[in-house]
Amino acid sequence: MQHQEFEPPEALRDVIKCFWYNIRESGEQESSFEVIPDGSAEIIFHFGGNCSISENGDLQPLPSPFMMGLLNQPAVFYSKNRLEIIGVRCFPWTVFDLLGLPSGKDGLRIFEHPITQLQPDLSKLMLAGRVEEALDQVKQYFLDARSRVPIDSMLFKAGLAINEAKGSIPVSQVAAAAHATVRTLERNFKQSSGYTVKDVSGLMRFEQVRNRLWFSPDSNLAGLAHELGYTDQSHLSREFKRYSGSSPAAFARKAKKGKELPGSNFVAFIQA
Repeated sequence: MQHQEFEPPEALRDVIKCFWYNIRESGEQESSFEVIPDGSAEIIFHFGGNCSISENGDLQPLPSPFMMGLLNQPAVFYSKNRLEIIGVRCFPWTVFDLLGLPSGKDGLRIFEHPITQLQPDLSKLMLAGRVEEALDQVKQYFLDARSRVPIDSMLFKAGLAINEAKGSIPVSQVAAAAHATVRTLERNFKQSSGYTVKDVSGLMRFEQVRNRLWFSPDSNLAGLAHELGYTDQSHLSREFKRYSGSSPAAFARKAKKGKELPGSNFVAFIQA
């Protein structure tokens, strides 16, 4: 598997965390890979390998592009042959406004959306191996979209505070950073992202533990709990299992064995 990440242009850094590119070579047989929750929403363009998701034991083909909102448990995807992906990793409190969509967290939803008009040209570029040009087209689309969308300054300040603290911050401090009451912040944040401040903070904090255990599987859990603002090691372990479906120790064992770690709420876009 080949994975690369790219900084967004300056004008997009308040709404997009990064752009990324990934290749998976799976052979002719259907191959599965697991995506573990984190604190971001992803817009996914895919090319080649018939990307599907497992839902209730059945494979659900996913169109390109689709959006994957915040996950609260791992999702299993399937592909075969050569699957290439261009991803846009967005902050969850801005992505719905950026796309002009109603927020939500209710599984697979279908929307007509002009973003689908990118797919034919992107497919030609990817087939010709012109990945950088394809990425440039995606970046330009979002630069144009960003110029048309005013981002709520309160949500921007709140998101900045959550992001800088990597989720380890009380809601009251987020509200103070946003110059808002807790009640006003919670109402506007949930309306914009579909999730509460606590939901997003919890996922971002889990993401820190997940990444640390992946790259340093022998990390001391009690030390991580203290560093990242959990009450204690038991609190960390409960939250980790809630989002990953496994204990931190089991996840660390997978990391030592070298199992792949790629970066049930989806938006499928259809042509407008």
